[in-house]
Amino acid sequence: MLWSPWILACSVLLLAIAAILRRRAELRSYERSLSARVEAKARGSHAARLQHPDIDLQKCIGCGACIRACPEDGVLALAYGQAVVVHGARCVGHGRCAEVCPTGAIALTLGDLQSRSDLPAIDEKFEAVTQPGLFLAGEITGFALVRTAVQHGSAVAREIARRSQTKRVHPAAAQRTMALASSGRGAVAVDVEPRSTSPTQPLDLLVVGMGPAGLACALAAKEAGLHFACLDQATEIGGTVAAYPRKKLVMTQPMELPLHGKIAQTEFMKEELVELWRSLVQQHELPVQTGTVVQAIHREQNGIFRVATDRGEFHAAHVCLALGRRGAPRKLGVPGEEHAKVSYALLDAESYQGRNILVVGGGDSAIEAALALAEQQDNVVTLSYRKDAFFRLKARNEERIQAAMAESRIRVLFGSEVLTITPDAVRIRQSVGKTSDELDLPNDDIFVFAGGTPPFPLLEAAGVSFDPKLRPAPAPETDRGTGLLLALVATLIGGMALLAVRLIRADYYDLPPGERGGSIWHDVLRAQGSLGLFAGLVSALLFLANLLYLVRRSPRLGRIFPGSLKSWMSLHVATGLAALLFACLHSGFQAHDSAAGHALIAMTIVVTTGVIGRWFYSFVPRIQNGKQADLEELSGQAAVLAGEWDQDSRGFGREVQRQIESIASAADLGRGFFAHVFGLLRSQWRLRRKIAQLRRDGAEAGVPETEIVRLLQLAQRAHRLSLQIAHYEEVRGILASWRWLHRWLALLLLLLIALHVAAALRFGGISFDVFDRMGGPR
Repeated sequence: MLWSPWILACSVLLLAIAAILRRRAELRSYERSLSARVEAKARGSHAARLQHPDIDLQKCIGCGACIRACPEDGVLALAYGQAVVVHGARCVGHGRCAEVCPTGAIALTLGDLQSRSDLPAIDEKFEAVTQPGLFLAGEITGFALVRTAVQHGSAVAREIARRSQTKRVHPAAAQRTMALASSGRGAVAVDVEPRSTSPTQPLDLLVVGMGPAGLACALAAKEAGLHFACLDQATEIGGTVAAYPRKKLVMTQPMELPLHGKIAQTEFMKEELVELWRSLVQQHELPVQTGTVVQAIHREQNGIFRVATDRGEFHAAHVCLALGRRGAPRKLGVPGEEHAKVSYALLDAESYQGRNILVVGGGDSAIEAALALAEQQDNVVTLSYRKDAFFRLKARNEERIQAAMAESRIRVLFGSEVLTITPDAVRIRQSVGKTSDELDLPNDDIFVFAGGTPPFPLLEAAGVSFDPKLRPAPAPETDRGTGLLLALVATLIGGMALLAVRLIRADYYDLPPGERGGSIWHDVLRAQGSLGLFAGLVSALLFLANLLYLVRRSPRLGRIFPGSLKSWMSLHVATGLAALLFACLHSGFQAHDSAAGHALIAMTIVVTTGVIGRWFYSFVPRIQNGKQADLEELSGQAAVLAGEWDQDSRGFGREVQRQIESIASAADLGRGFFAHVFGLLRSQWRLRRKIAQLRRDGAEAGVPETEIVRLLQLAQRAHRLSLQIAHYEEVRGILASWRWLHRWLALLLLLLIALHVAAALRFGGISFDVFDRMGGPR
């Protein structure tokens, strides 16, 4: 009895069952993701406060690497084969999703900057566009990550050093260094001179704020030899981090600090990070003046800035504002708030025990404070939140507060507000539906976490504009392609080399299979010959290397392989194409009716569908509603585009719209998979020709170049949408065909290669003299 067919049949059935079960689990996961997305929209946590990942659905392949890499729970999820943003408000800008994406489909963004009125108008060098010499760095620019703030501060100081041209050492700093050297002391206090400067000897740079951005700016200024000083309104450096509760974990990314070098550690206790910064201030003798409040910033006619503080005036040629966005804590504005028991930060929860405590707020800071206080002995903790439910919470905090509520460790009053505060009580109004009640709670301490008042008035008075129109226009979006160009060029070169071999040895390859045995080249070029066998082994090894990409994607096994997923994705494409070329050489350019021939055909189809299908992914972005580009949504997008065309007053935009619509309506995708392929390629070719012609026509008509670029980008989007709307079902069929061909034929290919190798080893007649000629072991 032949066992091979039975084993093969059972293997195919087992794999098919496993694939079906996996697909069902995948669909259930998608449904959960979509439900979470709907819930996030209802709660308002889908929109990010500042940064959020922007996913290019033309490039996303749904590998899930971004989800596994994100340290915040629930920011990203997979929905119908591609990544989607679920709880965008939980994103704090770590950027790990973008780092691990194998196709470069994710970028951190601040959203539509042209409609944001809470971000300063600065250029690419972080200089205010309306006030030359005034720079902004760190969180005030909209980026909250510590590493990003460090990069901002360093860049500002180096730009100022470049402008200053001459590097000077501050005289007082030099004198202190010499005095310390002679006395043998190695540290100085944080609060050092100078406390003020004069207009006749202005500073090169004044740094306001000593968080991570201000510290990095000061270190880079010291490194460049600038004459500078630093101010901070707090009594301790560290900015927002210094105000965190005791032992709070701070997550960072590897970063480079001037004069210190690389910091590879990614997790710090709050005290560790602040102590590191303080030690750097002392080690490098940075002129830092704490406890100083900046009151006004004015630029004199000579270009020198006059900075008024509560401890004197400073004059500087350049000012770097690294203030953060929190500013002064936002107060409740109720009677009794001036009592000493009211605080706006919690530094040490362990010092509060046996107390009646009220926490006001519903953000992560309020939740973390309430939980920490509830863990202390005999505390009675009540949390007052003005909204009806929590939103924009980190997943871990939401789980913990829900558990504390269920266990009655924390009493939460939704829809409530503080009315009055007395020395031993607090009055609260709670609204449920259309009814409201007033409660009197015994109280010893109140912690208010109502956010902060951003220092926007100070910035506006200093000449910083928040007008979105004044921000530099973002770089035009360009079609970066699918990342296949380099692999395709390399494959073309390899294919040309393979064709050269085919032409040079045409006297052998043109012979019928039965007559090739009489050729002098048969022992070399046949499948079991030295060259043929070598090509077969290389093809098999390349195929195995191709499969390693799947292992690298595994969250557990992938850690043993170095390199980024993007590099491995490139390797996946390159090895697949190269394996096909060597397989063609191994087969003698013939596909027999055997496992070997079928494997060659399957490999050709798998590689072809992989290349072409990647292009279809870019053409048909699949969105989170579970249907590939829902027709109603596409129509809505087209309506938005139509409104944008009307913004052109020269008539050029309407002409571009007419031309693009005519191309899209004339596109004939035909019937069948390959007809669809050629139809779409033909339409793209016509679009490119028309775009080039329209660019020339616009220039001849005197249309500004920026408007031409905007309209032609609009034209490409409109063409894509028009084709999707006109050929919606056909396009969905294309994508479904590709996915089926690529996935299942890849599985078939693996089985056929295994059968071919087994048959070759048993019946192929591979003799040891072949290995001898190849230099292999006997």
